[in-house]
Amino acid sequence: MPAKKGQKFKEYTFETKVEAIRLHIEEGWTYRKLMEKFGIADRHRLKEWMRKYKELGEFGLMDQRERRKEYMDQDRYVQKLKRENDMLKKCLEIWMQEMRRTSM
Repeated sequence: MPAKKGQKFKEYTFETKVEAIRLHIEEGWTYRKLMEKFGIADRHRLKEWMRKYKELGEFGLMDQRERRKEYMDQDRYVQKLKRENDMLKKCLEIWMQEMRRTSM
C-alpha cells in the first residue's frame, strides 16, 4: 500500500529488528508469526530487514538517517587525507632530488 501524505510510520527499535532476525534464522519462525509477535504491518518490512542483515550484518539494521551522512563525511575526509599524503610524498621526493643535485 503506497504512503499517504502526512502518514506516520511505525518505527521499530534496533533490538526488535535483531530479535526478529534471530528468531527467523535460528528458530525458524515464519514471517507471519513474527508479524503477530512484534505487531509488524507487512512482511516486506521483515524481508527488507533480512536483506540488510545479510548484506551488512547488524550494522544494516541500524537507523541510517544520520549515520549515513556521518560515515560519508568521514570517508570523504579519509580520501582527502590520502590524496594530501600522496602529494606531500611526491613533493618530498622532488625536494630530495633537488637537494642531491645542488649538493654535488
